Amino acid sequence: MQTHSKMNIINHHFSVPLDYSDPELHKINIFAREVSSIKKGSSELPILVYLQGGPGYESPRPITNSGWLKYALNYYRVLLLDQRGTGNSSPIYYKELLQDSLDLSSYKVSQYRADNIVRDAEEIRSKLIGNNKWSILGQSFGGFCATHYLSFYQDSLVRVFITGGLPPLNAHSDQIYTRTYKRVLDKNNIFYKRFPEAKVNAKKIANHLMTNKVLLPDGDLLTVERFQQLGLQLGFSDGMATLNYLFENAFIGEKLSYSFLKSIMMIQSFDTNPFFTILHEACYAQNFSTNWSAQRIRENFPQLKPNNKEFFFTGEMLYPWMMESYNELKPYKEIAQKLAVKDNWPTLYDKSVLEKNKVPVAAAVYTNDMYVDREYSLETATHIKGIKIWETKEMEHNGLRSEGEKVLKTLFKELNVF
Repeated sequence: MQTHSKMNIINHHFSVPLDYSDPELHKINIFAREVSSIKKGSSELPILVYLQGGPGYESPRPITNSGWLKYALNYYRVLLLDQRGTGNSSPIYYKELLQDSLDLSSYKVSQYRADNIVRDAEEIRSKLIGNNKWSILGQSFGGFCATHYLSFYQDSLVRVFITGGLPPLNAHSDQIYTRTYKRVLDKNNIFYKRFPEAKVNAKKIANHLMTNKVLLPDGDLLTVERFQQLGLQLGFSDGMATLNYLFENAFIGEKLSYSFLKSIMMIQSFDTNPFFTILHEACYAQNFSTNWSAQRIRENFPQLKPNNKEFFFTGEMLYPWMMESYNELKPYKEIAQKLAVKDNWPTLYDKSVLEKNKVPVAAAVYTNDMYVDREYSLETATHIKGIKIWETKEMEHNGLRSEGEKVLKTLFKELNVF
């Protein structure tokens, strides 16, 4: 056990099947970090499992006892779960995948969705606390996982908290991106209204990229389409200001500065967390292929053409061209394409079970959420019996990170945690 920043930390490692339908075929390691307060009696508190957003991102590292974690530790031991394939949980590297056939490597990657993440949690629960129950906190994609948990393993749960992550239960990804593109354009307009100079600077940068070959410090080509992907930041509370300050010092003379290019490389994590790119659309898929929904639906929004009179950024959309533009993603190109046309993804949610839900659930819905559509979230809530909804206009999608104590205090009060 480690102790720092008024927290006790225990590291756990668990061996689980890659595919639960064939548990002896291949095993992977799942890592979870158990965090508790140093206060007397904290080691006896019940467990709250934190499910990270993404997909494809590891759980946060507890560096300081602050924010939502500090508040949660008053009532729980918190289990920070590195979802399979992320952080310390058997991350897959392309060199390993390239040793297999395309069919086998694609099959392996297909096992890293919410359904198996939840199966991992169940496996860990039985090994860690036996037949006892625990509670779940799901942020963004973690809320998708929590909703799957409610659909299939209600008897394992005491309470469920969801922040910015009530998923569409049966919408096609085409429908989802049609809504989220509209929300992204709204965020662009808000951004430019708040920071008028950013509109001028962004257009100047875009024009430069369309007429010049610009390489990032790692050798990747900075295309105007890749520049547009910085719009992923627009849905965070600090994202607009971050981009504004980034753009205002983009040029030194007639060239883009090293500092600017290095910052873009550091902001974008599509290549360091490849599952986000490869499996993001698949997190919506249930018995249908996505066939690169974001790319196809983008054609319905001519405002997003790079040479449009007004320059607009995209959001949380992933595109097939990324498998060429990002050097580290190139080895995954054929796998990503095979998964994009896969049409037999299993069902993730059971509406009939949710409508008979017996687990106390509280969810924060952010009115202006750029990533998880408000209307779909509220529609889903009508099918989860007994759910308590707290909707707020005051926060963005990262409310748990930016105002964690307020978010948890509100949700905990809804379910009588204290």
